Amino acid sequence: MNTANKLTMLRIFLIPVFLVVLYLDFPFHMLFALAIFILASVTDFVDGYIARHYNLVTDFGKFMDPLADKMLVMSALLWFVEMGRFPAWALLIVVVREFAVTGLRLLAVERGRVIAAAWSGKVKTASTMVCICLMLVFLHPVLDGVCIALIIGTTIYSGVEYFAKNKDVIDWSKV
Repeated sequence: MNTANKLTMLRIFLIPVFLVVLYLDFPFHMLFALAIFILASVTDFVDGYIARHYNLVTDFGKFMDPLADKMLVMSALLWFVEMGRFPAWALLIVVVREFAVTGLRLLAVERGRVIAAAWSGKVKTASTMVCICLMLVFLHPVLDGVCIALIIGTTIYSGVEYFAKNKDVIDWSKV
């Protein structure tokens, strides 16, 4: 297992640690949770850089890296839903976008194409991770609202962009 894949596995390992720290009630537990989330988020950027820069891209990494990202973000958003700070309907939009884009990518693979990560998808991921960090640090309804709007806005925009740029992947004559 190469370094990039080890970092992806570290991110996956950190997810339950992050959640346990969120649920435990000890002094500064939210700051510890924030530190774990930031470390896990940074591994996302570092493993991608290492894989591309040192030509260590593997099928395992192509599969696990985006899955690890989704698991990390969804675990945090689910916790915010449970705490009443993120509405379930907003989480549903995020989940539907993820399933839809994954489905589009699967259709593209069947047709011999690969849909690379779009810039808007990277902006969505980065802004979502920043918003999660802000929400972990500050308990403020206005900030929560701004973060929810930003997460939903970037989620919808990037989802629409994926479908608009790859509309030829779906054979509409057979719908």
